[in-house]
Amino acid sequence: MPEMTDVAIIGAGPAGLTLANLLQRNGISCVVLESRDRSHVEDRQRAGVLDHYGSEIFAKAGLADAVIAGAYREKFLELRYEGEPHFFDGPSHAGGRAGVIVPQQLLVRRLLTTFLEGGGDLRFAAKDVALHDLTTTPRVTYAGGELTASYVAGCDGFHGVSRGSIPAAELTTYSFDHGIGWYTVLAEAPPPRHALMAISEHGFAAQFARGPHSSRFYLEYRPGAEDPREWPDDYTWEQLRLRLGDPDLPGGAITDKEIVEMRSFVAEPMAYANLFLAGDAAHIITPMGAKGMNLALADADVLATALTAALRDADDGPLRSYSDTCLRRTWDYQEFSRWFTEMVHDAGAQSDPFRRRLAKARFDRLWANPKAAAWFADMMAGTALL
Repeated sequence: MPEMTDVAIIGAGPAGLTLANLLQRNGISCVVLESRDRSHVEDRQRAGVLDHYGSEIFAKAGLADAVIAGAYREKFLELRYEGEPHFFDGPSHAGGRAGVIVPQQLLVRRLLTTFLEGGGDLRFAAKDVALHDLTTTPRVTYAGGELTASYVAGCDGFHGVSRGSIPAAELTTYSFDHGIGWYTVLAEAPPPRHALMAISEHGFAAQFARGPHSSRFYLEYRPGAEDPREWPDDYTWEQLRLRLGDPDLPGGAITDKEIVEMRSFVAEPMAYANLFLAGDAAHIITPMGAKGMNLALADADVLATALTAALRDADDGPLRSYSDTCLRRTWDYQEFSRWFTEMVHDAGAQSDPFRRRLAKARFDRLWANPKAAAWFADMMAGTALL
């Protein structure tokens, strides 16, 4: 006989584990199915900036000490224009609200540990997951087991089975290729004092701290025209020094090389019958503004509240409005990310002169117009419900 639970959660990433912890706190039973093993889930490297709203999700649930204790609070963002430093004090423009640095793998480890220590049911290596009977009483089958649930939460990422289980006629998708790529390297190099983004005619570059003795660097490149992973390390350091405007930037051993796709994707609606999508299963956003993980956490927060209302209070109103609620924030963040992307990338020599001048106007406005600075700081800090 199939096992029974209130909510079957597919995927143990930030969205799935946040939802599981919030439901656990609300007394709602759930089972999390994850196709990968535990070591893969805990160790996969991802950048992580938790905005103010994301932090508040854990604070109001009483999870802050367990999940984000010791996180480094952001204050300044250095935006370096052709080698000239400009320091943006986000909290001073956003009423003291600020994000914190929490590498995604650390957040996931802590969420996972908290859920399991609270008696949570998380099943790793759950292969061949399939969703059935979504319009009646959902069933979830996987190699070695079967669940029935009142609701299914699809938190299994862009390539997961959840979104693919929705009939094509019931879903509208939007995608956009930004026409640029990022080459990212992890290096044994002293971290910057503040998060650093450099705008240059030679192309975009960035540097972020990844511990007391290492940095994560980013370089813009042209997808399809080159594979920067084949660049000699000396050339990578040459490009970083050129674009960061720092000829004395110390080098070090490069320990990791990856490609970051700069693309956007949104699926509408984020729900079908008794299935609800959250995180990357519903939307992909560029890293500009660091909103990917925060959108996933926001989805989980809204969905946890809605599922609790339906299961505990027999009120399905919040579930009916779940998709619309989350999509308002999703599109707002997509627009912000695109705006930010254009500001820091269109200054490059590959852009036409008109777009370069528009990018410079956007940059100058942040320092000349307090209302523009406040808007930028507000978006970086994150929004609650729109």
